[in-house]
Parts: sequence; C-alpha cells; structure tokens
Amino acid sequence: MKDPARDPRRTHARPRRQVRTVGAGTFARRMRPVARTTVTAALPYANGPLHIGHIAGAYLPADIYVRCLRARGKEVLFVCGSDEHGAAITLRALKEGVTPRAIVDKYHALMGKAFQEFGIHFDIYHRTSSDLHRATSQEFFLQLDRNGAFTEQEEQQYFDEEARQFLADRYIKGTCPNCGNPDAYGDQCEKCGTALSPKDLKEPRSTLSGSKPVLRSTKHWYLPMDRSQAWMEQWINTGMLDGVQQHDAGEWKPQVLGQCNSWLKDGLRPRAMTRDLDWGVPVPLPGADGKVLYVWLDAPIGYISATKQWAQDHASAGSASDWEKWWKSDDTRLLHFIGKDNIVFHCIIFPMLLKLHGGYILPQNVPANEFLNLEGQKLSTSRNWAVWLHEYMERWPGRQDELRYCLGSILPEFKDSEFKWKDFQEKNNSELVSIIGNFVQRVFVLCHKYYDGRVPEPVGGDESDVVLWAGLSAMPDRVAAEVDRFRFRDALANAIDVARMGNKYLSDNEPWKLERTDPARVRTILYNCLRIVGGLSVVLEPFLPFTAQRMRTMLGLGELKWEDALRADLIRPGSPLAKPEHLFKPITDAEIQPEIDRLHATRTTAPSTGTLTAPPPASKPDIGFDDFAKLNLRTGTIVAAEKIPKADKLLKLTIDIGEPMPRTVVSGIAQHYSPEQVVGQAVVLVANLAPRKMRGVESQGMVLMAEDATGRLVFVRPENGVDPGSEVR
Repeated sequence: MKDPARDPRRTHARPRRQVRTVGAGTFARRMRPVARTTVTAALPYANGPLHIGHIAGAYLPADIYVRCLRARGKEVLFVCGSDEHGAAITLRALKEGVTPRAIVDKYHALMGKAFQEFGIHFDIYHRTSSDLHRATSQEFFLQLDRNGAFTEQEEQQYFDEEARQFLADRYIKGTCPNCGNPDAYGDQCEKCGTALSPKDLKEPRSTLSGSKPVLRSTKHWYLPMDRSQAWMEQWINTGMLDGVQQHDAGEWKPQVLGQCNSWLKDGLRPRAMTRDLDWGVPVPLPGADGKVLYVWLDAPIGYISATKQWAQDHASAGSASDWEKWWKSDDTRLLHFIGKDNIVFHCIIFPMLLKLHGGYILPQNVPANEFLNLEGQKLSTSRNWAVWLHEYMERWPGRQDELRYCLGSILPEFKDSEFKWKDFQEKNNSELVSIIGNFVQRVFVLCHKYYDGRVPEPVGGDESDVVLWAGLSAMPDRVAAEVDRFRFRDALANAIDVARMGNKYLSDNEPWKLERTDPARVRTILYNCLRIVGGLSVVLEPFLPFTAQRMRTMLGLGELKWEDALRADLIRPGSPLAKPEHLFKPITDAEIQPEIDRLHATRTTAPSTGTLTAPPPASKPDIGFDDFAKLNLRTGTIVAAEKIPKADKLLKLTIDIGEPMPRTVVSGIAQHYSPEQVVGQAVVLVANLAPRKMRGVESQGMVLMAEDATGRLVFVRPENGVDPGSEVR
C-alpha cells in the first residue's frame, strides 16, 4: 500500500515529519504528534430549523470540547456550515412552492443566528451552495477520477415521464417490502428503519407527479468501496494505516465501532457518487449533463471548503491563511462530532474518499452521540414533536445556559437519553439556583455587607482551608481529562462539584456567626470563597459561557485561561466587586406547563381522521439475536382476574399457558380494564421473567401490551386457534 506522502499524484507534497514511537521492539508503533486540532460539527440540512436533538447530538458537545481546548491554550479550528444540497432540500421547495435557493437562504440564516445566540461559536459557519464550495468539491471529484477511484456504470433508474426527469431515492415512495408501510422512501422506510433501494419498493410512485415511474438507462460514477475493505477494517479496528498508528481504536465509542463493523461484516459494496438532479454541484466531466455529486460526497467536503473560506477571511493574519495545515499536516488531529445516523458516512465513506484522493489526514476520532428523545417519544420534525432552538430563545430570553446545562447533563453519549420539561425545571431549581447561584449570591452579599463591596484581605488560614484547596486543586485537571475523553456529562458534574465544595466550605465555617468574634477569620473565609468563584468561572466556561462571563464581570476580571482557575493571586484584596445578583431564577410550574401544553397542541394531525397522531415510541439500544433468544414468549388465556386491594393500577391475573398449573401475574392495567373485561382474553406472556412480589402477590411473568394513539393499553393478541402455551418466536 502506498504512502500518501510519497504518492506522485499528491497535489501538495511535503517532507515527512518526525513522529514519536511507543512500545518496544517489533511491536513499537509510530504515533503522530498533535500540534493542532480541526473540529468539525455535522453540517445541518438547510431545510428546517434546529431542535434540541440536533444540539445534544453534535453541536453542544463540539462547542464544549473546543472551548475547553482554547482555554488550555490549544490551537484549534472549529468549522461547520449548512448542507444545502440533496433531495431533502428540493422536496421542501416543492412542498412550499418556492425554489431550492429560497429554502436554503431562509434556513441558513435561521440556523446561523440560532447557533450564535445559543453560544455555539464556530470559527466559520459556511454553506455548500457557495462558489468556493462548488469549485472545491468539483476539483476533489476530478482528482479522485484522475486517481482511478471511480467506475462508470450503466444502470436502470426510475424516470418520471410527466416531470421529465430521473428520480433520486427520496423522489420515490412505495410500499415497504419489510413492514408494508405504503409511504416508504426509495432509500429507507422511516417506519421500520429498513435500508432500501427504489427497486425494492412495491407499487412505486413519483413524489413529483404521483405517477408510476418507468425504468430508463442512465450512467453514474460509482465508488467501488469493496476495493478498500481490507485497509478500512485495519484502520477502523487497530488505528494502523501505512505503518503509522493513526488513532487509538480503544478511545472510540463502542457504538461507533459496532456500527462500522456491521457494515464491514456485511461487505462493502460499490456506491453511486452521482445523482440525476438539477440542484447540487454539477459533475465536472464531459457527458455528465444533468448530473450532480452525491450529497454524501459533496457535504463532507464542505468542511474543507469552509476551512478555505476561513483562511481567505483571515489572510491578513499571516500563517492563519494556511488552510492546508488543518487538513494535510501529520501533526493535526481531525475530529468529527456527529449523531449516530451519520457514523458510516464519517467513519467509512469520507475517510475512504480522503485517502483515495491523497494528501489528507484521516479522522483520529468520531465521537458520535446517540439520539435525544422528548417527553417519552422520539423527536419527529414531520410531526412537530420537537423543541425548536430559535423558539426556545424567543420564549426564554437570556436563559441559554439553563438549556445548555440541562442538555449537557443528559447528553446521549452512549445510549439514547430523554428531555422532559419538568426535569428541565428541576435541574434549574435544584442545581443551578440552589448550588451555583446560591453560593455566588451568598458570597457577594456578605462581601458587600462587611466590606462595602471590596475584596477582603486574608489573614492566615486553618485546617479547613488546607482541606478545601487540596480538594479543589485536582478539579480543573479532572474536568479537562473528562472532556478529552468525550465524557462531557462527567466533566460537567465535576465542574459543578467546585460550587458544591464552595457551599460546604461556607456552611461549615459560618462566617455570619464569626463576624463578631473573629473578623480576621471571616476575611480569609470570604476571600477564599471569591477565589472559588473565580475558579468556578473557568471550569464552567465550556458549559455555561454566559454565566461564566457574568461571574468574571462581578469579580472585575477579564478573560481567563485554564491555569488561572487556581492561581493564588487571581483575586486581589481591595478590588471592587459588582453588586450581588441572582445568576439563575427559579422556574415555576406556571412557566413550564405552557411548554408541555404547546408541545402536545402543535403535534401534526393525521389528515385522514383529524385526530392527534402519537409520535413513534422512543428508540432503544440495539440488541443481538442472542439477547432476544433468551426471552420465552408463550401464548395464554386469562381464566380469572381480580383487583388487588389498595392498588388502583393493579389486577391479579390467572393465566393458562398450557402448564399443569396456571400462572399468577400482576399487571398494571386496572385503569384500562375491569376484571370482567379481561377474562377469556388471549395474551402473549413473557414466561421466563424472574418472579417478583407486588403488593404481597408473587408475579410469575409479564403480559405484553401496546399503547395506542390515545395512550390506552391494548393487548397483544395471538391469532385465533393458537393453543395456550405455544411459543412465540
């Protein structure tokens, strides 16, 4: 396998950099040094506004990471931009009766403003409809073509004779062959999640005209991914490429490696890199009229074109104009922050394209997050089951950090998590108000009461001070270490512990009682507390930047670096302090309930019935077949039922499952069914669930139930004629 640095096709040759080695003997591995970090956040589609699922999935973690690196003096570039091509854009334009350009202009501006106001500060927020991006992606494609990365294939593709154009995957709907959903798209069924191709659909129809499309011959450029299978497997699972340790696979999240290996296990297949569309980056080759680059070739190149634009904008800064060092230097670390739905594109397809092009570094990590659910349901833009970022900031002005804190504490780092408005209220009141706000408020009130709003002069110290600083001394490094591991929830918890330690120190020493008997000691206590506020403003800045700035302003401090958190002379005696203020305000039930009501009231109604359509159930982590095989599902019949005294929700069921003795099962269905209604009911029972006592009754299994759109529980019934005890598999 050729070394990219020595490849004659490499457009920007450079001398090999010296790299460090770890290990010994024949097992020594060369590790790339790190001088700077390029951080990308997934390009959001410019066909709608941002919701909190987007923020928790990619953008807040990336912003926290970048802010922490910068505070520690690291060289980092943070790039993002709007993804403005692809069928999703044109479908939205068709729906609204406007041009694709009007759609992307509208949502690019809306998303850029929302990011800025929420405190997510990219070095550049670019767009893939720009001239610079078009030129960059076309040249990238041409270099790939010159390198022999593509094959040309004639194929049969659906064509809409009324609209007079070939149909991209998302321009076709039909019946899913897997679940029977009549509105499955040509690339995926959104009901069952099955990946599809247009020819898999039954009764296909065009979304443009509604007519049945016909198959016609067309030519496309394919990426033969199977040719890269061997080196991709090695790079993903060991981090080794061309004899150099590119990354530490042990640092990658298990769900990222799992999804990549699922693809690799199935075998990589050729994938078309062009589409027949009139909106996108035109394919820059003869005979390619009416064809554009596949959006998943075009979009990630947007990170590169954004870097080029940033370099042009900062050309006067000298070395800052060198965009190549962020993408082509061996001592640059490349990180992609994304959601789990983009893992394959950022871990397999884009790295493959970068290597086949030559001259580019590959990502050292792709810390993808799982999904955020909302109030027990999966977020759904089509059903309007979402909390939109720009609307939150309109209704909760000046309270960005409250949402940043809540989302930061529930980031779906390893499994799906959930946002609830009542939890948002609870976290604000019991953590932000009671822990951080309470500590800072008390310290400033006492300093204004005793010292006319100036920093007191400390006098000596005692054992409690030693204990305090011994505990605090490790906190900045602990927070930074968790951020470096992409454990942002743990990092935030450690940062909040600084305020907890301050509260404990203040409460244990009770300066309000000591003021009359030992005023010198009180000066030391409050001086130490002001130092804690200063340090807190440093470790909280990546998570709560607006609050951190207010703390620094109250202390009369300017911008601080990470090492300033424990600096002994950070707070100067005699310096004026701002007046006490409440950093956070309690949130009342009266403020939260309208949000819950609004969420339910704005759900999309089903056109056919006019009734509210319940969002689909929240997704859960994937399991293996062996996990499913452990379940013993048996059919049964309820032969007796009775209420359990003093338990409004529970019924005691006696169920025949074909065993010598019927099973006793306690089921929480009493609010939906009376005992008389369920006798004779056929059911499916989890028969090997460990017995559990409930209200003094041992329950020997669990009846499977489903929830309809109104929230009512309904039985999962076996077909008629199935004998009790039959296995469900």
